[in-house]
Amino acid sequence: MSQSSKFTKAASSIAFDEKHRSTIKFNISRYDAAVRKGMARYNNLEKAKNQAAAIKRDVLANWDKYLIEFEEKISSRGVEVLWAKDTTEATGYIEKILIDNEAKLLVKSKSMTTEEIELNHTAEKKGCESVETDLGEFIVQVAGERPYHIVTPAMHKSKGDIARLFNEKFGTPIDSTPEELTEYVRQVLRKKYTRADVGVTGANFLIADIGGISVTENEGNGLMSTAFPKVHIVIAGIEKIIPKMSQLGLFYPLLAAHGTGQQITAYNTIFTGARRSDEVDGPEKMIVILLDNGRTNVYNDNEAYEALACIRCGACLNGCPVYKTIGGYTYDTTYSGPIGSVLTPFLRGFKDFSHLSFASSLCGKCAEVCPVKIPLTEILLANRRKTVEQNLRPSAEKIIMKGFRIISSKRSTFDSFPSVIKNTGIYPFNFVGWGPKRLMPVFAKKSFSQQYKEIENRNSKNKE
Repeated sequence: MSQSSKFTKAASSIAFDEKHRSTIKFNISRYDAAVRKGMARYNNLEKAKNQAAAIKRDVLANWDKYLIEFEEKISSRGVEVLWAKDTTEATGYIEKILIDNEAKLLVKSKSMTTEEIELNHTAEKKGCESVETDLGEFIVQVAGERPYHIVTPAMHKSKGDIARLFNEKFGTPIDSTPEELTEYVRQVLRKKYTRADVGVTGANFLIADIGGISVTENEGNGLMSTAFPKVHIVIAGIEKIIPKMSQLGLFYPLLAAHGTGQQITAYNTIFTGARRSDEVDGPEKMIVILLDNGRTNVYNDNEAYEALACIRCGACLNGCPVYKTIGGYTYDTTYSGPIGSVLTPFLRGFKDFSHLSFASSLCGKCAEVCPVKIPLTEILLANRRKTVEQNLRPSAEKIIMKGFRIISSKRSTFDSFPSVIKNTGIYPFNFVGWGPKRLMPVFAKKSFSQQYKEIENRNSKNKE
């Protein structure tokens, strides 16, 4: 089955799952309430967004310069920097690191980039246990699932769902409260941290002028994942670069406010190298893997390149009516929602994933809430055009659209068809494409032109 067919089938199923809709509605309503408070703290939110957007556009204009500066600065402190053109190269580096360090246990802070390259599977193939340490990531890992949302991995689960999952997997009481379940996970992870051979993080920002890795999180798991293991691996997309450390004062609050509604995330750490001789904790070795994996494909497209400005706040997902209806798993890709629909065709190929650019109502909410002003709807439209130009749309659609263009290009031609023929023509769409849960609107017996002429004639007679 093609990716497009899988998407349509999954969307048709989940869109009418009342439990799923109820859970997502509740969880996103909590997010919306928090974000309203977060935005209210800004004296001039639009100015902050404009500044962040300008910095990110400067990055894209000088991408190579900032990446090289970052590499030079962090390498000068003994950190090894590896450039990975794709998933295969990145996982090859990781396999070698695990083998060289005889790693049997790896602890991993939340990172969508590691999800992108399926790091957990790579570690397991080499006999190394990989443990997610973010609570949401831990929950979906225990469930044998992937993250549902780029910021809130377990958004699709209620507290009852999680209590039942933990009861089944760990034997915790079925009526455990969220606080009790969190405490249970904390105790499990404490043992993992102290025994781990390798710690892995992503990077929210790569800081060029100091050669630093900025990681922002709410649970302290990023710090714990790097405090005990002897090796710290950073896996970061090359678009995460920013020019200066001083700019974090702008980006930290924007990321927090749009991501969770906080004034600032609880833990914000900058890693600049391995443990020094005068430090009591931290890794003996630090390795940074800079991942392309299709990002330069986005960069080389004059219409889509601005999508690389994304800071992964998740605001566009939470505002998107399509995402809130079909959920994160329907996309079947690491990055879902509007930003995923824009990026994935470039990262994984238009042939298999061009349909995602059509999974949008083009309402514009995603572009409205974006903290770095990515014109998401414009890029989605451009991707749709590219899909058509590459002859990737179904043949039946081309025939139907061509026929509709011929019929509807002139009012007289369109009006010449009786309403019974028009309604017969649209009837199959009640079951194909439009869906069985609603009916296509029917054509009136008389066209607008006919009705207008009749009214005009009637009015003229009345005046006489």
